Amino acid sequence: MDFSGCGTIFLTIFISLLIFFMLWNKVYRRRKLPPGPTPLPLIGNLLQVRNGEMAKTLMELGKQYGPVFTFYFGSHPVVVFCGYDAVKEALVDKGEDFVGRGKQPTVDRVFQGYGLITSEGDRWRQLRRFSLKTLRNFGVGKRTIEERINEEASCLVEELRTYKELPVDPAIIISKAVTNVISSVVFGTRFDYSDKRFHRMLDIFYETFELMSSVWGQIQDMVPMIMNHIPGPHQNIVTLLEELNEFITERIKLNQDTLDPNSPRDYIDCFLIKMQEEKDNPASEFNYKNLMLTLNNLFFAGGETVATTLKHGLLVLLKYPDIQVKLHEEIDRVIGQNRSPNIEDRNKMPYTEAVIHEIQRFANVIPMNAPHSATRDTNFRGYTIPQGTGVCALLCSVLGDPKYFVTPNKFNPNHFLDADGHFIKNEAFLPFSTGKRICLGEGLARTELFLFFTNILQNFQLTSDTHFTESDIAPRMTGFANVPIPYKLSFVPR
Repeated sequence: MDFSGCGTIFLTIFISLLIFFMLWNKVYRRRKLPPGPTPLPLIGNLLQVRNGEMAKTLMELGKQYGPVFTFYFGSHPVVVFCGYDAVKEALVDKGEDFVGRGKQPTVDRVFQGYGLITSEGDRWRQLRRFSLKTLRNFGVGKRTIEERINEEASCLVEELRTYKELPVDPAIIISKAVTNVISSVVFGTRFDYSDKRFHRMLDIFYETFELMSSVWGQIQDMVPMIMNHIPGPHQNIVTLLEELNEFITERIKLNQDTLDPNSPRDYIDCFLIKMQEEKDNPASEFNYKNLMLTLNNLFFAGGETVATTLKHGLLVLLKYPDIQVKLHEEIDRVIGQNRSPNIEDRNKMPYTEAVIHEIQRFANVIPMNAPHSATRDTNFRGYTIPQGTGVCALLCSVLGDPKYFVTPNKFNPNHFLDADGHFIKNEAFLPFSTGKRICLGEGLARTELFLFFTNILQNFQLTSDTHFTESDIAPRMTGFANVPIPYKLSFVPR
């Protein structure tokens, strides 16, 4: 063996690594970004993420470095805003500076900057204006959507009665009911609960949520240049989203074959008509790719986030039966048993409103928010955030801000009640984010939560043979989404 040759190779590698570390350190120190844990070359702050709990890690770092700090996802710095004050200042007061869409490698290979949620700039503005107008035209924010939700809630109640009080996992049936509401707007129809293809789409939602929040998904978000080429369960995210796109493509084809430009039936029809109207406009963003991926965004986000919140809520009520008793009392007093709930009832039901708000706060379904980015060089609290830098407005730090919530880690409806039992708003209640990129479906989601929740409790008492602990109901604080533990309950008719 030529030991002198091996020594030369070893020395060359050592010197190369030394130079690399020196250059990295020089570039890293030169930046005028907020403070944060020192990153390593290539992997950034990956080693700081413990036990696969990205959101929890960022919360803890906020306590150490303050409300504005820098965390490296691989070689890319991301400025993290912690707490209501910092998030509000960034997304509202300086909203235009941080309206860009940040990187999310787990899904970027599919969306590639297209679609309503994953786009930015003029593309996002065109799609958002159109989507807001179209959703309103199909009843979102109006009495007609309330009627659709109550119709679906009635179907859900009848389905739950067929279970004959047997213990069941409510996950899929709740997802089917909630997703049918957005389906009626987007696709112009609801799906039967026994539809196997529909069931498969909901499986895709759940599996994608789980994989994006898993350790594999979190590592992929941090070092995609490595993880995109390594086999593992995270690779299934692309496969799942492409399968969802195949389903959406079939629905678009059905609309194309039966389109009447004078009588649009749903969101797809309206988009197809808009595509035809702007076919000669080179600046138009109304094309097939944006249609398919916007439908993906609406179908996915419009169903699973609300369904996941309801699943958290039912679990919480199993843990706290005394809260369920108070809800039943208020529902019986205000609504009774002879009619369906309506949205006007909400103003007369402060305790129910407080519990639903606390479920949203406590469940913290999207703890890290959707990623943002700086659209221009921005000065923020004395630090320079260059254009293109990723930004994370940490929603879990807002919904758990001790300055605004007395017991941030405990489920406590009194966060939204005054001493006389009246409902009170809390400015730090931002489950839908805030600013220019606030969730498009906030109004729809709030209506769905109230009507589904009250319809279920008007008709059933929730029971379980399992004794749930506070640890069982606590959000898992991992990455993209907080999904509750699997559980079973019985729906006992009242």
